[in-house]
Formats: sequence, C-alpha cells, structure tokens
Amino acid sequence: MSNSTSKKFDLNLKFVYSENNSLSVIFHDNNLLMGVVGEFNENLKELEKLSGVNLYSRGNSIIIKSNPKKNELLKNSIYFLATQFINNGSIEKKDIISSLDKFMINEKVKKTNQNISDIIKTPKRSVIPRSEKQKKYVRALRESDIIISAGPAGTGKTFLAVAVALTMLLEKKIERIILSRPAVEAGERLGFLPGDMKEKVDPYLRPLYDSLYDLFDFEKIQRMIEIGDIEIAPLAFMRGRTLKNCFAILDEAQNATDTQIKMFLTRIGENSKIVINGDPSQIDLPNKIFSGLNRSKKLLGHLEEISVVDFDHSDVVRHPLVSKIVKAYSEKNND
Repeated sequence: MSNSTSKKFDLNLKFVYSENNSLSVIFHDNNLLMGVVGEFNENLKELEKLSGVNLYSRGNSIIIKSNPKKNELLKNSIYFLATQFINNGSIEKKDIISSLDKFMINEKVKKTNQNISDIIKTPKRSVIPRSEKQKKYVRALRESDIIISAGPAGTGKTFLAVAVALTMLLEKKIERIILSRPAVEAGERLGFLPGDMKEKVDPYLRPLYDSLYDLFDFEKIQRMIEIGDIEIAPLAFMRGRTLKNCFAILDEAQNATDTQIKMFLTRIGENSKIVINGDPSQIDLPNKIFSGLNRSKKLLGHLEEISVVDFDHSDVVRHPLVSKIVKAYSEKNND
C-alpha cells in the first residue's frame, strides 16, 4: 500500500482511563473509527467474542470495560487494527485474531519500527508474518538460495513465498517467477483431461493463481503471465531447463517423488531461488513412501545455502478451527 493511502487517515488515538475499570479509545478520524469498528460493528463484535471483553462504540470512541490487564490488551489490539486498516484499507478476521496474540501486540504495535523488515509490501496489501516460524521463513526466502518448508495447510507456505517473489520481481531483483506443482496427484497423467494443455493443468494450479490475485491487480497479473514475467506450469515441464534470474516455487511437493524434487532443485541457475513447499500429512501418491519432501529435508538440511522450516498447527493463520482440526489429526496420527 502506498504512502498516499496512509495519509488519508489520521492515526491519532487518545486513551482515557476511568475509575470504573473502563478505558475509552478516542478517534480523531471518524473514517478510521468506522473502518476499525466495521459495518454494523462486525469487527467490534468479533473482537468482543474472541476476547471475552465488553466493547461499546459511542460517538467517536470505543469503550473497553474489563480489568486493567485486559483493558491494555484491547487497547493495543484496537491500535493494531487501526494501523492494519491504514496499511491495507480493510480488516479481515485473521487480523482480529492476530491483534489479540501477545507476540503480535508486542512486536507489531509496541515496537512497530523494530521488525519493519519482516513486513512484505505488495502493491495490493502489506503482508505481515504472524508467528516466529513465519518470520524465520520470510527471512529465509530473502536470504537463502534454496528453501524447503513443510507443514499443514493454512500456515502461509505458498502465500508468503509468492508475496516475496512478487516483490522481488517488481523491484527487478529477478526477471521471472516460476510457479509449479505436480499437476496430477500420481504421475502427472494429463491425457485424460479435456481441453488444451492450459485447460488441463489450470485446475491443479488454481491455488497459485489465487495467491497472485490476492497480492496484485487481476489485469496486471494476467499481463505478466502473458508476457512471461510469471510462468505457471506443471512439474513435468521443468525437466531439462536451467532457471536463471528467477524465483521458482514448487507447491504441493509432498506429491512429488524423490527423483522429481531432485530434478527441480537441480534446475537452479545464476541469481535464482528455489522454494519447495508441502504438507507431509496430505500425500496423494499411491505409495506414500515415494514422496520426496521429507527425504529432501534430511539430505539437504545441513547445507549452509539451504534453509529448512517446519510449520505446525500453531502457525495456522486461516480460520481458528483449522488449527484445531490440524492438531486433532496430528495427535491421532501419533497415537
């Protein structure tokens, strides 16, 4: 989000403490207040539901009524959401969840300038890593030649990688983004699907498109795909190539064999990065032992130029129920 967008709002909040354990957050900018509160007070209701603290919107203020400790927590949460609205122009449910997380409050509200380098600024939105492992992952994406990440759905593996790749492309640090994944779960058998090659593989690559469209304008992404700045292709198309001046991401790598992952990794050329992402709990290959994701971590994790990041349910940033589902299945598998 550009600085010009930020100047439209006045982040000037006043905090007034009362003797009856209430705290008023007074907004000088009513448009910012409306953005934080949400249509029909939906953001405020969600914040109240998640925190268990009574919140009231009166005039140009949000009133918090709880004990001093929770009052401070909600004060910081509201400040975080105001900043988020200024940066992104909207507030999502995941932002409300993050605003209540102690780490996020300490790092992103009280010390906003300390870890500013962790924020990924794309044309459409600012992306903030929401856990220590996500921060580690973003730093690895910027600093390492090869990154291997594994973990459950919803931990931001693909989204964060695409965000970093897009910023590097726009800053002309690379010339191309290549997004790939095994097009069909077992062996990439494309022949039985109707249509031309693009129509055959697009359904399997849809999550990669979704990440791009969430970060940049649809028309501009389409144009970048047309001229070749962004290439989206099945894993089978990578064989025999050398990837120079590019950022290549292999998604759903748990469905790639050991040989396929080796092939993809050895495509790396001058001034390039390669990212391998996957969820070992969702292997769709007929024989799960053929999955090469975990083996690549074991074989290559000791190399200085390669970073390995393992996510777990605590890093899930989708609906909070997703984290509980992932945790339940993980515990079941360990029984």
